[in-house]
Amino acid sequence: MALKARGKETLAAYLFLSPNLIGFMVFTFLPVFVSLLLSFYAWDITSAPKFVGIDNFVKLLGFHSEGGSLVVNDTKFWQYLWNTLFLMFSIPICMMASLGLAIALNRKIKGESVFRTLFFLPSICPGVAVAILWLWIFNPDFGMLNNIIYWIGKFLGFVIPGPLWLNSPGWAKPSLMLMNFWIAIGGMNMILYLAALQGIPRDFYEAAEIDGANGWQKFWAITWPQISPTTFFIFLMSIIGGFQGGFMQAYIMTGGGPGGATTTIEYYIFNNLYTWQNVGYASAIAWFLFIVIFAFSLVNWRYGGKLVHY
Repeated sequence: MALKARGKETLAAYLFLSPNLIGFMVFTFLPVFVSLLLSFYAWDITSAPKFVGIDNFVKLLGFHSEGGSLVVNDTKFWQYLWNTLFLMFSIPICMMASLGLAIALNRKIKGESVFRTLFFLPSICPGVAVAILWLWIFNPDFGMLNNIIYWIGKFLGFVIPGPLWLNSPGWAKPSLMLMNFWIAIGGMNMILYLAALQGIPRDFYEAAEIDGANGWQKFWAITWPQISPTTFFIFLMSIIGGFQGGFMQAYIMTGGGPGGATTTIEYYIFNNLYTWQNVGYASAIAWFLFIVIFAFSLVNWRYGGKLVHY
């Protein structure tokens, strides 16, 4: 009887799990598996897929001889990979700013809830609205940033020409990094740091104060080790998000320009898939990106985890 009852419980468990399992298989596992198959095909959607083996990966990562020297097969891909990595340079700055803001908001001040809400607002605003707002801010003719630069120059007694921001190949990526900084500083990272700070026992600080520790010593000996798991998690997720980012900005604000300066790997996949209908090549890029993220996460987990105090 006990064995029969256990069998019914197991069956009930599988029945409750089945909706999520079926949804995962149909909407996640199957598309991922199909994309892996398509990465070995040339397919423009209108005609039958043609098996090409590893040609898509050779085109993506290989070299060819040109004028007596080796040249990469797809120069755009490497340019867009560099764009993606360049935009990720802002991650440590965003993390430090989020931590500083969380420490400031962790203090008992009047209206702390209002400040926390105000700083969190940019991260819950619709992405399109944020993009349109920053299009106006970056406008070289009547945007807010160039107006501020103009008035500062006027105050100092000379004219300071404002940059072209998104219209300049040299300024386009720093402009997007500035926008990402504005979004990230008070977003989810700040909330996670705030939660981590509030989880540190107050006794630690009281003991340090009795020993005469100053503010920096308390931060370095208590706060930083205690929040290291949160820092590790935020860093890992930020890197993964960085490799997968840049689509919205490129699609809405710049179209990937000027001269491909703001095209990221994610936007390149989108263009190959939907604009140029190179389904197989887009799948190959997506799988290359997956392998890079997976390898980086493994290395980070293997070596970065040693710096975490649990």
